[in-house]
Amino acid sequence: MPRRWPLVGREDQMKEFDQVLQDARSTGFLLFGPAGVGKSRLAEECLGRAAEAGHRTGRAVATDAAASVSLGALAHLLPHGIDLSDPVSGFARVVKLLSQPHSPTSRMVILVDDVHLLDATSAMLLRQLMDARVAFLLGTVRSGHGTALAVTALGHEDAVWRVDLAEFGREQVETLLEQVLDGPVGTNAVNQLFTTSGGNPLYLHELVRGAVAGGALTCDDGIWDMTADEVPGTRRLTDLIRSRLAVAPSEGRQVLDVLSLCEPLSLDRLGKDVGPEALDQLEEAGLIVVAQAGRRTTVRLAHPLYGEILRADMTTQRRRETLLRQVRLLKECGARRREDAIQLATYELAATGTADPALLIQAAVLATHARQYPRALELLRAIPQEHRSFQVRLLLGKTLFEAGDFEQAEAELSEADTKAVGEPEVLALVLMRTQNLIWGLGAPYEDVLGVIEAARGRVTSPSGLRALRYNEAAGGFAVGDAQHSLSLCADLEPDVAQSPDPQIWLMAAMIRSAALACLGHAEEAVDWARRAIAAGSAAADPSSALASHEAALHSILVLALTEFGRLAEARAVGEQACDGISEMSAKPERRLLAFHLARGSWLAGRPAQARRLYAELARASRPHAAVVLPIALAGLAAAAAMQGDLEAAEAALVEYEGLPRSVFLAEEKLGRAWVHVARGELTRARAVLTAAAREAFERGQTAFESILLTDLVRLGGARAAAARLEEIAAECSGHFHRARADLATAWAAQDPDGLIAASDALERIGADLLAAEAATTAATLLREAGEVRRANAAVVRAEALAARCEGAPTPALRAYKGVVPLTAREQEIALLASRGMPSKDIAAELTLSVRTVDNHLQRVYAKLGLTTRRQLADRFL
Repeated sequence: MPRRWPLVGREDQMKEFDQVLQDARSTGFLLFGPAGVGKSRLAEECLGRAAEAGHRTGRAVATDAAASVSLGALAHLLPHGIDLSDPVSGFARVVKLLSQPHSPTSRMVILVDDVHLLDATSAMLLRQLMDARVAFLLGTVRSGHGTALAVTALGHEDAVWRVDLAEFGREQVETLLEQVLDGPVGTNAVNQLFTTSGGNPLYLHELVRGAVAGGALTCDDGIWDMTADEVPGTRRLTDLIRSRLAVAPSEGRQVLDVLSLCEPLSLDRLGKDVGPEALDQLEEAGLIVVAQAGRRTTVRLAHPLYGEILRADMTTQRRRETLLRQVRLLKECGARRREDAIQLATYELAATGTADPALLIQAAVLATHARQYPRALELLRAIPQEHRSFQVRLLLGKTLFEAGDFEQAEAELSEADTKAVGEPEVLALVLMRTQNLIWGLGAPYEDVLGVIEAARGRVTSPSGLRALRYNEAAGGFAVGDAQHSLSLCADLEPDVAQSPDPQIWLMAAMIRSAALACLGHAEEAVDWARRAIAAGSAAADPSSALASHEAALHSILVLALTEFGRLAEARAVGEQACDGISEMSAKPERRLLAFHLARGSWLAGRPAQARRLYAELARASRPHAAVVLPIALAGLAAAAAMQGDLEAAEAALVEYEGLPRSVFLAEEKLGRAWVHVARGELTRARAVLTAAAREAFERGQTAFESILLTDLVRLGGARAAAARLEEIAAECSGHFHRARADLATAWAAQDPDGLIAASDALERIGADLLAAEAATTAATLLREAGEVRRANAAVVRAEALAARCEGAPTPALRAYKGVVPLTAREQEIALLASRGMPSKDIAAELTLSVRTVDNHLQRVYAKLGLTTRRQLADRFL
């Protein structure tokens, strides 16, 4: 990690400075902002740019100590021998001497950090230098000090440009982190560091240094991510925050303590402890933020780190008294708001270690509905065993599932099963338990069916039996049997309004959509996904079962849109749904959403983006997510292999193959296939893809079969795949299946016009890498046919498409770099030789003679203009 961080996110301000400095009418450029926002860092960069532009530069020292001495800030910049006993004549003499620049167009640019601390005499002299156009002021001013005497004197006119410097946004934080850490950074880490730092660059710097030094921020699977719930800072950061809080008046410190434990609070409630003057002082000092929330005025700390330091410095007795005081105030006002019960239970539990069981249950239910799962879990665990009814245990099991503790969730749900009475309770229990078994524990399908069968002995109503059947469909889909799942949902009403149980309808609609997508009926899958989302959006209660599955609903829509061939729309839907999700591992359905986004990136031909998402997903899924972890690792292996990072790809593949599997998804074999490609073993890669496609066909996984066969096409097996891809396109809906079939047909026939048409269709879909490979192959065929002009146009098109694909060095792109193309056999031998494999080993690998291998290599050298294997390695690796 570099000692001095790069300057990012301030490009607009630097451009503004350049323009203002070039304007002869301008006399200054002032940067306003809170402490730590990067004013000084930006000002130094601007000063360097001024020097590069030919201006003389200087610095004034504005500090509390220098302010007590007349001209203490500017003394070192004044010419020697100036008598300032008479300020009028002395100042005029200074102006005259400094008015002799080295070049007629340059001005002296003077950087003044903390202009508000300038002594009056220095400010007066600097004002005269600016008015005479001798000096240009480049200054910083801390927020809240804009009315200081020096700031008013120097920055009141239009000739001085004023810029308000804000904290970084999330995208700026992500960009900075990736530059500093020299690699991709996981969403969780970016969100955590952004939230904790509040976008303050200085705080972010110390948090990252502390997290790396403390082992909380580490690089695994090629991605940086957090391994701890809290971000450790540094001693310097703690000292900075404490000095910042020290400006609070004694009465205001009480307010800060209360907010550190209970924020946000209403202004009315805070007003019962302190007067408005103290609150005004805290707001002016930038320590609190007062905002309007509906009809309430709320108060919170101005920065997340303030609360951490305040809580760390608070004694146990002080914490207890503060919390109990808030409990009394809440009860006095009636505690009528929904969140009041959560606050009462939380405060009492934190202060005394216990609370009324009825209150804990009420608060836990409300916290769950608000999706505050960590808080709900804390409240539920505090309920004594004798008060844990069926509903409490069911809620605890659900909350543990949401929190990713699947084994403990199963224990609680199993205990709840012994307390279930009546069909509604049995159904609620079995639906939750099978969900945990399927998506949490990755249990064998037989175990899931066992739970469902046991429930059938206690459920008698037609609607209840249908709910169990839909639940069985969910289990079938999870293990890859989409056709069976679809048949179990065949009687689903077309609209939620026609269903007697909206929650059951929603579950079945999601299963139906996902199964249709996997079976190749993408258009119908999109329709069902949109119906399900509409049902959830129309729910009157935002905490209802219908409205609480938005991550799962959008995950299914992303899958359906991807299979339809609308990759850009699928990515937009997924990214929008991911907004606000701060923890990837919070829910299995959110991990599935992330998986579908990663898969979409792979299909679009963005291996770096796909690798990042797969790596982040794998890290978030360890060690609990038995279903998601393997598919994430398989995707990670494929993406890393496509990038040429064989070591990372093989490591992911080894971990993948060492995991127990309860699900078969033929598409996962892409990881093994592309590892073979990275090794140069194209024959083995084609064999893996052929076998996987055959198994996908036997299991009815048509969408996965189509993807596997398409990769077979791009690796030299077009003739073997074209007929089946044409069958799939005829049977299935969606643009993607048709485009793949047309690509295979044209590639097998070596038809350049067909390849160009397929490239156009694939580009419209968003599959840019496939489109680039098709255009490259067409260019070669056109060149061979003597159509140089069209060949050149195809090359230009291919290069433009490949430029979007993050440098993916696929065999199809590499094979046709030369003026004369390599044959499939020449390409395979060249790849193996480029990795240092001797001719005899290549011959054994491909079942050829050594002489045949050497003859092929000689032709490769001639076509590519090379003479040695080292040059071959430089070309292919």
